[in-house]
Amino acid sequence: MQKNIIAFADEFGNNSFEFETQGTHFIIATVICKKENLDKLQIDIDVIRKKHGFQTGEMKSSGVGPNHLRRIRVLEDIAKLDITIYAVIVDKTKLNGKGFSIKKSFYKYLNNLLYKELFRTFPKLDLYVDEHGGNDFMREFKKYIEKNHEMNLFSGSEFNIQNSKQSYFIQLADFVAGTLGYIFDESKKSPSSTKFQELLAPKIASLDFFPNDYSFKELLDTNVDEDFDPKIASVCHQRIKTFLETEKGTNQQKIDQINLLKLLLLFQRANVKNRYISTREIFSHLNPSRHEVLKQEYFRSKIIGNLRDQGILIASGRNGYKIPSSSKDLDNFINLGKRIVLPMLNRITEAREAIKLATSNELDILDKEAFFELKKLIDK
Repeated sequence: MQKNIIAFADEFGNNSFEFETQGTHFIIATVICKKENLDKLQIDIDVIRKKHGFQTGEMKSSGVGPNHLRRIRVLEDIAKLDITIYAVIVDKTKLNGKGFSIKKSFYKYLNNLLYKELFRTFPKLDLYVDEHGGNDFMREFKKYIEKNHEMNLFSGSEFNIQNSKQSYFIQLADFVAGTLGYIFDESKKSPSSTKFQELLAPKIASLDFFPNDYSFKELLDTNVDEDFDPKIASVCHQRIKTFLETEKGTNQQKIDQINLLKLLLLFQRANVKNRYISTREIFSHLNPSRHEVLKQEYFRSKIIGNLRDQGILIASGRNGYKIPSSSKDLDNFINLGKRIVLPMLNRITEAREAIKLATSNELDILDKEAFFELKKLIDK
């Protein structure tokens, strides 16, 4: 991909999970073109604006709304432009974890997802968004890029976000995003949706749908983390998939375990680097579906601990939990356990020896059936 690629992005939808009234999908659409074609593209967009009655106003999808015949006429001319379209389409009805209904959590997830997908698909790209008006997500995405853009991860790439208010190109992205909403969102679909899709199809480079089936192949194909180890990631992924396929959620503990694993899979797929998810963030997703809020001890022993007892590999560290995908993840997990286990074993040993000394070896505090395994471990 050459460096003369430029993209303009806009959004459709919101973070609401009131699907009947607020829609089922959130969509980020990007209109992509070569920089040397920008002047001609602006002229061509202006012709479309004037031809279809937008005049001095913005060419926005909301301005056309459910007037499907007018939208078709506009799309017929957009299809003649020298552009390509890339979009991330999120089906909110499939996002496990009610914490996504919280705007901060929802945008944080999408920030990670869009950042990863844009760089993976277009490693050298200039991106422009409209951070004004009602574009809440784009404002948050701008902040995210400024804080998190990793030049060492995407070497040679340039990623600039600038305000493009009143830009014809942003207006075009808005119209495309809105049209994709009329194609995929259940509250916007109509008999004309198929026609909209046919008109846009020749210009579409890729549509990435989330969430999907979370196959390991898909995870492997989308990986951009240099620490990723396919052997480690594969065995961890397969054990989780087997658990989810066989467990039915017959009680609250199993339901909590299933919801946690689905959440960890979601974040593993979305993040550039499979970051740890804090306990607080996990609780914000799991608690809304429970009658009682989660307790820390229950979460550690009955959810995390019990899953590990069943052979599910979950890495943990000071920053939270994740599905292991590298030897570094396993090292962190073992080091954390070592810091907890070894001091405790040493304290038990010291206490045992002190009591044996004081009682002339008559009392061994580990000489009970309940402590048999522990005694055997320390004796070794």
